[in-house]
Amino acid sequence: MMGDPAHFGRMADHLLKGLDVTEAQRTQVRQIAQAAAADLKPQQEARRALHEKGLQLMAAPTLDTAAAEAVRQQMLAQQDQAGKRMLQALLDIGRVLTPEQRVALAERMKQRQEAMRERAPRGPRPAEQEG
Repeated sequence: MMGDPAHFGRMADHLLKGLDVTEAQRTQVRQIAQAAAADLKPQQEARRALHEKGLQLMAAPTLDTAAAEAVRQQMLAQQDQAGKRMLQALLDIGRVLTPEQRVALAERMKQRQEAMRERAPRGPRPAEQEG
């Protein structure tokens, strides 16, 4: 849930389709999603900076194992922080919904995950096969 907060408001609307939510619930869920996205945006920028730092370390004339490990540890800490924020957003959204709506939302999220898994490429990519 990183990126433009408005995008996540629209994504929240999409996830809520068919859940028979009230307009008040929809508004609350959009606000929660947008706040989470706004909170995660600086982390996204920091993640990009760490990725760039890792690339610079790889391209250096001499590999610095300690520096690479430090970048890896920073990336793990960022992922943990982002995961905590995402969990908080999901719990906040869950508190807005009824138990029945949460069941329906969980089922929709499961279906989306399965669809993404089906679309994910399997095996080596063509460029990797050539090498």
